[in-house]
Amino acid sequence: MKLDGNLPEVIETYRINGNGKHNFHNGHADTIGDEHISGSYETPMRPDAFMMDEETKIKIIEHHFEHILDTLGMDLSDDSLSGTPHRVAKMFVKEIFYGLNPENKPRISLFENKFKYGQMLVEKSIRVTSTCEHHFLPIIGKAHVAYISGGKVIGLSKINRIVDYFARRPQVQERLTVQIAEELKKALETEDVAVVIDAKHMCVACRGIQDDNSTTLTAEYSGKFRNDKTRDEFLSYVGMNA
Repeated sequence: MKLDGNLPEVIETYRINGNGKHNFHNGHADTIGDEHISGSYETPMRPDAFMMDEETKIKIIEHHFEHILDTLGMDLSDDSLSGTPHRVAKMFVKEIFYGLNPENKPRISLFENKFKYGQMLVEKSIRVTSTCEHHFLPIIGKAHVAYISGGKVIGLSKINRIVDYFARRPQVQERLTVQIAEELKKALETEDVAVVIDAKHMCVACRGIQDDNSTTLTAEYSGKFRNDKTRDEFLSYVGMNA
């Protein structure tokens, strides 16, 4: 759907014809968020999520974010604030949440394992920059990824790109960990994959308990990595062994 006409009318048309839905939790949002409820490892998306082109999404988000700032009492005529709604909207669509769009999924380069390398390959300390879907505050940390080739190897930078692609969407860390593992298993055609994420959540550091010292660890092990010896070897490589 492209923007054509008055913006509020376009938004309302999208809600009706595009089956746009809004969920209200009647005051239970804090409870739901704290329980980290998630139905599957797939990011929850509506079937009509990609009816609208990116420029239209930017304009609609800009429109609503302007109202948010106005509601907070900010003076949008100030030079410093006048362009903020557009900057935020563009950042959401093009940068922070670019991983929502499957067109941005990285192309995977696979190669034959000609050297017959049969040990695990570990890519550690991959930057993770994501967003908590409960409070829309940053999640910042590192991912450690390993696999044992079943006949194919992947270009090293592609591992980083897979991590970043799934991180760049509203997330819970548990889901992000599984999504990365599942994508690698599918791409490499092997079950022998391990993913560990160690991240700081700004929703913990900046609000609520306001604890800026703690981090959250999540892990997904499959195939040979469910074996204690293999898993311990991986953890020793990334400096997380007991």
